[in-house]
Amino acid sequence: MTDFDLRGVYPAMVTPFAPDGSIDHQTLADDARRLERAGVDGLVPVGSTGESATLTHDEHVEVVETVVDAVDVPVIAGSGSNSTREALELSRRSAEVGADALLLISPYYNKPEQAGFVEHYRTIADAVDVPQIVYNVPSRTGQNMEPATVEALAAHENIAGYKAASGDLNQISEVIERTRDEEFAVLSGDDGLTLPVLAVGGVGTISVCANVEPERTVAMVRAALDDDDYARARELHHELGPLCRQLFVETNPIPVTAAMEIRGYGPNALRPPLTELSEGHYEALEELLSDLEATRESSLELGVVEGE
Repeated sequence: MTDFDLRGVYPAMVTPFAPDGSIDHQTLADDARRLERAGVDGLVPVGSTGESATLTHDEHVEVVETVVDAVDVPVIAGSGSNSTREALELSRRSAEVGADALLLISPYYNKPEQAGFVEHYRTIADAVDVPQIVYNVPSRTGQNMEPATVEALAAHENIAGYKAASGDLNQISEVIERTRDEEFAVLSGDDGLTLPVLAVGGVGTISVCANVEPERTVAMVRAALDDDDYARARELHHELGPLCRQLFVETNPIPVTAAMEIRGYGPNALRPPLTELSEGHYEALEELLSDLEATRESSLELGVVEGE
């Protein structure tokens, strides 16, 4: 396995769709380059935010390939499934088109026991020789991955990290405690908890908010990790707080897709059964994004700037 430094900010990318419902690969590539210029440490296409659940396997791999071809930063491809066989196929194909690492959501709907999680992830890690991140998001999958399970997985040389989206900081802290002796990265999967996760030993974030405010998100994470400047990091955390909450007033990626349209980054188009953001929430998001834009220059004066 190639060494992979998972420190930093990794936007969970939106997949843009054309009016006919097909994938808009040009907008996807342009957006990947925009995020790279903003200073992110890597990109995560075809996760939950990228509507992986409604893409065919071929579309899934094509999205990964488009992003890989567009940028020089590392690409972490979402390649999970509730079927171990399907997750293995997507993982192999994503690695073949150049993904530097893989993000694997825990099997959803099936609700496996903890032993099933271990078998699922080890099967893929044994077969695909790229760094892999296990992803715990029980609000979507229906089953929590226990800290002891994550500890067992962290011993595998190809399992390099954990995306923590349980919303339970005590549990996340325990995972960090249990894996401190391994080369294993814990990343926040909840935007509102990124700074608290960094404070207890996390090393970065796979972020929805970073699609819309990549510079501020990068500045916050670097202030904490690189500069040990938690006063600066807290300031940025609170600036981003209203956006983090607004991007989850309806099911992700409904609000962030609307935000992409408001900012001019992509179309407000989703695949059924997802629907467009309700009018009231859209107006509130427009106002919030306008306020953030107005304070961008002063906010980032002491942090990173676009193009750094």
